[in-house]
Amino acid sequence: MSRNRDRDRNHDRDRNRNRDRGRSRGQSNVVAVALLLGIAAASMGALTAAVGVIVDSSATQADADRVAADLETAVDPIAATGPQRGRVTFAEGRLYAVERTLEVRADGSAVERLDVGALVYRAGDRRVAFHAGAVVRGTDGRGWLETEPPVTVDDDVLIVGAPRLGDDVGSVAGTGGVTATVETNVSHDRRSLGDATFAVAVETSAPGAWERAFEELGATVSREPGEPPTVVATFDGERTGYLVVHDLDAEVSAGG
Repeated sequence: MSRNRDRDRNHDRDRNRNRDRGRSRGQSNVVAVALLLGIAAASMGALTAAVGVIVDSSATQADADRVAADLETAVDPIAATGPQRGRVTFAEGRLYAVERTLEVRADGSAVERLDVGALVYRAGDRRVAFHAGAVVRGTDGRGWLETEPPVTVDDDVLIVGAPRLGDDVGSVAGTGGVTATVETNVSHDRRSLGDATFAVAVETSAPGAWERAFEELGATVSREPGEPPTVVATFDGERTGYLVVHDLDAEVSAGG
């Protein structure tokens, strides 16, 4: 009889132990599932954020592409004369003017100094500018010239084109789709600079881009400090120099 009672007690103890073990496994499974769900949710959140960054970057890149193309056609200082009208479109950002100078030096001395200005589009870290006749693109850390500056040089002659925006350009900014109208009234003034060794000095926030462009024209390039710095391109040897000032009298306004 005693053996039967001991056997029953052992059976009950084993059953309780198995029940506790099963309960523990069940709780562990619940915790594991919760952890997996948490990890999955965090991963989806990170993925969503990454996709959002990629989409925003692509949209900003598309805007920069569109603005660069629009500026090339909206501002045409070389071929155009008289009233002109163009459009610049972008999803979001700002189009505005900044002060910039261009200087022509003869035998080391400044003979012409112009406040040419620059028409700048900025969205995030992307930047596009019409500056001194060139379209300049890039980010805060890197820049390049989409179109070359209107500078012509050979063994005998240097011709420097200098588009000048004007004094009251205006600005346009917005989100959700923006159309800016760029109106110009273009006139030209050709100035003879005589014979000398000439240099062209351009004040710019994209000095690397201008240095590469002037080097391709055969100039010896240096940089003068400032905010922004000035890129100096010296064309060695004596030449006959000309400066052609293209006055744009530009005005930027909202709407098409």
